[in-house]
Amino acid sequence: MHLGALFIASHVLTSGSVRETARRFQLSPSTVSTAIHNLETELAMTLTERASGELATLIASGRVLEGLEPIMAAIGELGQWAGHDGAGIDEAWASRIPVKIVTMERFLEVADQGSINRAARRLRLGQPQLSLQLANLEKFLSHRLFERQAQGSVLTEEGRRAYQIFMAISQAWNDLKSSADERYRRTARSLRIGSIIPTGSESWVARCLGSLVSEWNVRRNNNAISLVSMTADDLREALKSGRIDVAILDSVFGLESFRHRELLQTDMVVIAPPDSTETSVADLVVSHAICMPSPRTGLGHAAMAFSYERAPNRRLRGQDITAADSLPVIVDLVANHGYVSFLGRVSAMPIADKVRIVDLDEHLPMSYHVAFNHRKAAADACTVIIEVAARITSETVARTIRPTDAGARETAA
Repeated sequence: MHLGALFIASHVLTSGSVRETARRFQLSPSTVSTAIHNLETELAMTLTERASGELATLIASGRVLEGLEPIMAAIGELGQWAGHDGAGIDEAWASRIPVKIVTMERFLEVADQGSINRAARRLRLGQPQLSLQLANLEKFLSHRLFERQAQGSVLTEEGRRAYQIFMAISQAWNDLKSSADERYRRTARSLRIGSIIPTGSESWVARCLGSLVSEWNVRRNNNAISLVSMTADDLREALKSGRIDVAILDSVFGLESFRHRELLQTDMVVIAPPDSTETSVADLVVSHAICMPSPRTGLGHAAMAFSYERAPNRRLRGQDITAADSLPVIVDLVANHGYVSFLGRVSAMPIADKVRIVDLDEHLPMSYHVAFNHRKAAADACTVIIEVAARITSETVARTIRPTDAGARETAA
């Protein structure tokens, strides 16, 4: 990471705009984007995200900006020393400072050792390579930093000033990096579990995850657990990219490349308003608007396929269908606003006091699966999840699902 990139990234976090920063410093947007990306990589954290085509700074960026303040002050002092003070720091110059932090730290090492040869041995560098880097640093600053003497290298007056500036930058950067290193260690130790979106706190998914965390912590496992909810499509992508280690999904589609086990089986049902009187699916969809999970979920894909194949009327084929990836919203629409929807029976049973459950005309089986990566902790969590799911579902819907724990199958890619 070089000082110019840090100066650019700091301005992006302050202004919240890549384009404004690029115009202000007369740089290409790609150069500015690369600077902020490199800072995020170095600190192992996300500082910005795109929202509706605009850059949005995240909460973490505020702490990073505070950490960058000593570096920005040191860059200002460096600019004054190099003759770029004027009415303020020369931003165009500052944004193009090519000096890398590692070069400054090597300068500090030479100054501390009083010898290029000793510093090169400690840094495990060739002496010519280190000498060339120091010569380039002196050339950029237009100041001689060392007096080469027979007994070693001694800082000049300008070198002592450079030492103070570079030490301030190095200390501030190491403070930022140490926090990033600790975050990385915590992330590396944590077990990241993703699940389909629960219908609510009473759902089997939410209870399963709650029991998992409780039992996992009671066992004092070395891997802390972090949880996130996504659609089935997003869960598969997160598994592929390594962003999560374990996934609870409502579809077996796309799991061929992952180790996975069947979690439980159930069947699809219709959930209807509690005061509705229709007894068939056809009558329900004629009389009520429909809201169902989007096709990005396994449940939504299955429900949409059922709708098109078995009930080709305008409600099930037209714009009367609202897709939503939030199951709590869907449950509220059914319970309080007269909609109907489709759920797995195992998910519908815990909310039977809020909605009316209506069977389909024919049995439509569904299955839930847990997929996991190569980590031993992921396989251990998978076993706990299966045990907990079997216990929870047997308590509430024992007559509606087939026992699957004993027959769970495992597939290795």
